[in-house]
Amino acid sequence: MATVQDLQQLLQTVVDEGGSDLHLSVGNHPTIRVSGSLIPLFQKDKLTAEDTEVFLKELVGEGRYPRFQKEQSIDFSYSFGDVGRFRGNGFYQHGSIAIALRLIPKQIQSIQSLGLPPILETFAQRKQGFFLVVGPVGQGKSTTLAAMIEMINLTRAEHIVTIEDPIEYIFQPKKSLIEQREVGIDAPSFHEALRAAFRQDVDVMMVGEMRAYETISSAVTAAETGHLVLSTLHTNNAAQTIDRIIDSFPASQQDQVRIQLAGSLAGIFSQRLVPRISGGRIPAYEVLINNAAVANLIREGRTHEINTIIQTGTQDGMVDMDRSLAELVQKGEITVEHAYERALDPRVFERYL
Repeated sequence: MATVQDLQQLLQTVVDEGGSDLHLSVGNHPTIRVSGSLIPLFQKDKLTAEDTEVFLKELVGEGRYPRFQKEQSIDFSYSFGDVGRFRGNGFYQHGSIAIALRLIPKQIQSIQSLGLPPILETFAQRKQGFFLVVGPVGQGKSTTLAAMIEMINLTRAEHIVTIEDPIEYIFQPKKSLIEQREVGIDAPSFHEALRAAFRQDVDVMMVGEMRAYETISSAVTAAETGHLVLSTLHTNNAAQTIDRIIDSFPASQQDQVRIQLAGSLAGIFSQRLVPRISGGRIPAYEVLINNAAVANLIREGRTHEINTIIQTGTQDGMVDMDRSLAELVQKGEITVEHAYERALDPRVFERYL
């Protein structure tokens, strides 16, 4: 049977190999993800049900393990020495425990070092508004938000509250006062934590994920009432994000939400991590800035026209994903094949090449 030391060795392997994820499931070799590709560790034995049970008890602690047994799934974070933390999820599959872990480095990178556009610094400098970082799972959304929060922390004296499930990056207060709340431990829900933040003299709120319309409603209200609210959504682009937000509300409230969103939205940043020819991954991105034209489209329910606004809004600082991908190809950073796989409209992408 595996031991806690075996788990520590596997976590160290992720770090040593420059990996991002570790997957542990019964009947399979431990598997890591490096630069987007899954790599089984064939030198390690296939895992048994006893192995994964030992691992999960160590990762979540004996006190939270009964909750996992009751709910059959659990989100958690796990500190790993001086290296950083792992965000994880434990779940059952085929009646046995499986675990997925994501490495959260201790060092918070800057916007520039991540290869992200300077426009994100402009959004971080705002005093109020609703800003979203969107994209599929595993595309670096949390890392981007952390870089924005750290920029605020380094440059302004603000009261920042993060609401996460679980807490990922740990911030050390510099110029700002930062408090981090974990859903399930420090607050019963995202919505309740957001509602409480109105009574905590908060300047900046970072919400790990928008999961329900109550959370979105509270976030929009916070942005309307003088707060900067940063969050994420699992959507593919700006137009889809706006539709997802509006569609999450009951039909009777959607017209009002369009008006609120048109007035409070600062912008939307959509990103994809693309394999780099030289190794590692590099972000391609879409930037929507909520100007007068975009706000009108949101109010009038014409979100299908937003892509055109982004494509023609280069002078305003907007960037569409297909242009970003084409520029990375032209710079020799990524292959045409990888760019095509992520293009939102292959015909538009071809025109940019």
